[in-house]
Amino acid sequence: MSLEAVIEYFSKFNIDHRIMVLKNSTATVEEAAQAHGVDPDQIGKTLSFKIDQKPILIVVAGMAKIDNKKYKGIFSKKAKMLSKDEALEHTGHAVGGVCPFGLKNPIDVYLDVSLKKHAEIIPAAGDSYSSIKLTIEELEQYSNCIDWVDVCKYD
Repeated sequence: MSLEAVIEYFSKFNIDHRIMVLKNSTATVEEAAQAHGVDPDQIGKTLSFKIDQKPILIVVAGMAKIDNKKYKGIFSKKAKMLSKDEALEHTGHAVGGVCPFGLKNPIDVYLDVSLKKHAEIIPAAGDSYSSIKLTIEELEQYSNCIDWVDVCKYD
């Protein structure tokens, strides 16, 4: 159902035909990069957190990791990820397909500046076999992001 929700979402903008459903899993950054033949950092990884009991999503570059100090500086709370069940409950997407599109419930979405070094990003599209290639401008538009944040680091 999750992929269908994303297809329905993008059909409003007449770009649902750009969703790619692959034979190989794209559930992890490594799998997605291999399936698309791109650098893993070009994969848009959607991370789900809760602030108090409110969920938020942050899309980050594939190889980026959350920097707890930066996160706390922006959100005034320690980073606490949603469980797999909570992510599914709030987004309607299972882990491996979580994305900021076709969400079950309204959720605040943020984009991390780690994405800006890429002309195009490939986030998931609702399940662990689907994705969509978007320019940074398109990602910003279609994710309905609230703001750009700087909450990541690279190891």
